[in-house]
Formats: sequence, C-alpha cells, structure tokens
Amino acid sequence: MSEIEPTMNMNLISSSSSCFFDEQRWVIQIRKTLDEQVLEEEIDIPACIFNVPKKLLATDPYSYIPQHVALGPYHYWRPELYETQRHKLAAAKRTQKQLPQDFKFQYFVDELAKLEPRIRGCYHKYLDYNGETLAWMMAIDAAFLLEFIQTPVGRKSAHEAILRDLVMLENQIPMFLLTKLLEFLQFSPAPESADKKLFSMLMGLCKEISPFKTVEKFPNSNLGQCPHLLDFLYHAIVPKLHEPPSEFCIKVDDQQSKAKESKEEEEGSQSFGNSNQVKQLLVELWKMIQKSSRGPLHGIKRILLSGPVQVILKLPWTIISNLPGLRLLKPALEYLFFSQNTQQTNQETQSSISDANVNKPPLVEEIAIPSVTELSSAGVRFSPTNGSVMSIAFNAASATLYLPAVRLEANTEVTLRNLVAYEACNESGPLIFSRYTELMNGIIDTAEDARLLRGRGIILNHLKSDGEAADLWNGMCKSVRLTRVPFLDKVIEDVNKYHNGRWKVKLRGFLRLYVFESWKFLTLLGAVLLLLFMSLQELCSVYSCARMFHIKSI
Repeated sequence: MSEIEPTMNMNLISSSSSCFFDEQRWVIQIRKTLDEQVLEEEIDIPACIFNVPKKLLATDPYSYIPQHVALGPYHYWRPELYETQRHKLAAAKRTQKQLPQDFKFQYFVDELAKLEPRIRGCYHKYLDYNGETLAWMMAIDAAFLLEFIQTPVGRKSAHEAILRDLVMLENQIPMFLLTKLLEFLQFSPAPESADKKLFSMLMGLCKEISPFKTVEKFPNSNLGQCPHLLDFLYHAIVPKLHEPPSEFCIKVDDQQSKAKESKEEEEGSQSFGNSNQVKQLLVELWKMIQKSSRGPLHGIKRILLSGPVQVILKLPWTIISNLPGLRLLKPALEYLFFSQNTQQTNQETQSSISDANVNKPPLVEEIAIPSVTELSSAGVRFSPTNGSVMSIAFNAASATLYLPAVRLEANTEVTLRNLVAYEACNESGPLIFSRYTELMNGIIDTAEDARLLRGRGIILNHLKSDGEAADLWNGMCKSVRLTRVPFLDKVIEDVNKYHNGRWKVKLRGFLRLYVFESWKFLTLLGAVLLLLFMSLQELCSVYSCARMFHIKSI
C-alpha cells in the first residue's frame, strides 16, 4: 500500500495544476477567445506541450514529474517546487539589469500579454489562469531558462538535477518566448539574429543532454519549426523520414545489395534446401564413403549403391517421407533441411501482404529478436555509429549489426522516456524512437548483453554496473501504440533471418524440439536401439562374436 499511495499522489499532481477551478474566469476566457477574431489564426496553432500519457506515467512517475524546478503552468503551483521561485525571480532581476534604462521587465510582460492566445494554444490542456498571471509566469520562466542555457555547463549536482527537469514533457515553455526575450536584450527587433544566437545556445545544451552524438550534425537551424526544447532535442536525434539517407546508410545498403546479388549468382540447384554448407557436407561425406574399401563406411557404401535404395532415392520427397519408419522423422528432417525454403516462402507471402497493410500496427511477435549473447554466438558482430537512430542497419554480407553509440548516465533514462512520450503525443506517423527503444529492449536481456555492447563501444556506460544498464532498457518496454517503421522492421527481419539460418542455431532448436521435448523421437530411438541389440544378440548366437570382433578371452 505504501508504494501505491505515492504513485497516486503523483498522478493527481500531474493531472491538475491547481486545486480549484474558477468557473467565472473560464466563462470570461471562452467569451474573450470567441470575440477576438483578429487573432483567429494564432488561436488555431497546434498544441505542442502535452500531458504524459497515463500508460507511460504509470510505469515510472519519477521520470515524468519535475522534482526541483517547474517551467510552465502544469506544475507551477506545487508547494515543493514553488520554493525555487526565488531563484527564478533572481534571474528576472538580472535580466532587467541587462535592459536599457528606459526599459523595464514589465514591458516584456506586456508584450507576452498580447500573445496570450498563442501561448495558450501551445498547451494541450486548458489553462485556468487569467491573462496577466499567465504572462508573468511565462516571462519569469523564460528569463530563468535563458540564463540557465547561457551558463557554462558544469557537473554540479544541482545543475544535473535542473537538466533532468528541463527535458520533461510537462515542463516545457514555448520557444518563441526565448526569442522574444533575446530581442528585448539586443534592444532591437532582429528575429534572425536572435534565432541564430538561441540556436547556438540550444546546441550546446543538447550536446550536454543528448545520449547520442548526432546533435553535432543538427540538420536544420530554423527554430520556427521547434516549438520547445524537448522538440528541438527530439529532431536532433530523430531526423525526418523524408530526408535523404546519410552517407553511412547508403554505403551499407550498397554492400547489402551487392552481397545479395553475388549470393543469388552462386546459388545453384535447390535440392536439400538452399544451404551451400549442407551441399558441401554431403559431398565430402560421399567422397569418404566412395574411397572406403572396408569397415563400416564400406558397408554403408554397399547399402547406398544397392538396387532398392537407388529406387527409393529417386522417388519424390513426398513419397519418401511417407515410407514406414520415416514418417516419424519427417518433421525433423524438414526442420533441418527444408526450413530455409519454408521461411523464404513465408517471408514472400508476408511481404506481399505487408504492402497492403503497411499502416496497420504490427503484432507483438514481430518485435521479437534474439539477445546480444545469442546473436554473438551465432556469428553476428556489433559495430557502433556516430549517427542518429536512422543509422541502424544490418549488413548480411559481414553479419554486422550497426547501432548508434549511446551514453548512459544518471539522467539518460528520464531523457529517453520523455522523448518516447513526446513522440507518442505529437507524431502522427511511425514512432521511430519508440521502435528503437523496443529494439534495444529486445536485444538486451541481462548484464552480459550490456557488457558485450559496452565492449563494442555501443553502450558508453557511466552507471554503476552493466546490470543497471540492462535494467534501464528492460524498463522501457511500455509503448502507447505499435507502429511499423520500415527500415527498423527490415533490420529486425534480416537479423532474425540470419540468426535462424545458422546451422548451430538450427541444430540447437532441433535438439530442443525433436529430442529433448519429443516423446515420439525418444520412442523411435529406443525402438531402433532395441532392434540393434536384438540383431546383435541373434548374430552372436549364430556366429562367434569373439572371433568376429577379435576379442581375446581373459
């Protein structure tokens, strides 16, 4: 009960910014909004600051609810956060000193009051504040945030705690407030200059916050498309899908296409499946049998070259598999030698169906992927990239899975979770970042998996242990909705195809499915062994076993 109550309290705090609802002020605000026809275009701007979905909030409230400083109206009146108001007021006083003598901080507040409909439109939730209160709140928060991002980055605990709160979805303020404040500080309305300066400051902040290195190559400096700080960070990590692929992705795709072409040229007949390894194994085994002139191999040679066996081998597989004694072995033989053909047929069927169902959510089973340990034992190698999540790729020719290097620190989990929450609320298309976290959750199960990725430079772990790194990814399995992300789904499909096609994996699965868990196979094996021992007993009763096998009596 003690664990449930704090969660419920946090949910109540997150869902309401004030304890009471002023009905009269609500009516006045609605009437004012309907009467202001001039600002109709600004009122219709899409919301960009949301409440965290309840499904995500229930998993870890601590990662979504600010603990030290509140920015914006969602958590402004929480008593434990209102204590930091004196630090905000100090920042506002220092900002006022930077203004010319004829200017006062009140002028900036008055300017924001004119933008009240635009400010309200940024928030998905109705704001139960009058215009003057909202303008003062935004002005003070903008002064505090602008001063904080201009401060040289340090490693103090207070600085890290504030950084943690700045990336939370419910703790955002509109970006244009910072641009307006910079215009006031520069004493002239120069939006281009203010945007350029703000972009430089935000880049420095994102390099400190982002777990990835990709922010060093942020593709777009137009802040007009970034409504707040979390959105700026999100698009620095997840470029838009319609942008041209990076040079790295093009190079990997070219290698994969060349490898596929060469593989198709080398493939010959499809007897006994499409595996060249099976063909080579059977060829070498047949050569050994042909060269034998005595012993067990010579006996096998005589049996295989006999007339009845030659007739049987020329029969189609459908007839051979139904012969007495082979019917029980039919599933096992098909699993070992013909599963590749079956998988390819299923994949072709699924690909044709997926073209028509590309917008339908995928099944949970489609996200399944072996762990890092299992992939490594199957021959898959891991290589880090310095790109974004768009650089994830699998090269079948070299069996290499490319993943972006990610830095795990104390604030990383909060950053990742709020990026997932923002994507779920704001993006109408594929949830690319959510799919990436699902991929990492799929391949990392234990501390050993995290250790292997750390050894390859994919995980830069600054946490206490590899176990904590594994717990971080395993705790991010919740998703608001499942969507198809074509390039990531293709990577998962190719990795599974490579892993399941390895003979070591197929043999392990064969033993588990048809030996250790199959009573039919064990029954057949026991019957065969019993028949052999009975035959040997009858043979020894007719002939002298000691003389046949040159056994000396003691």
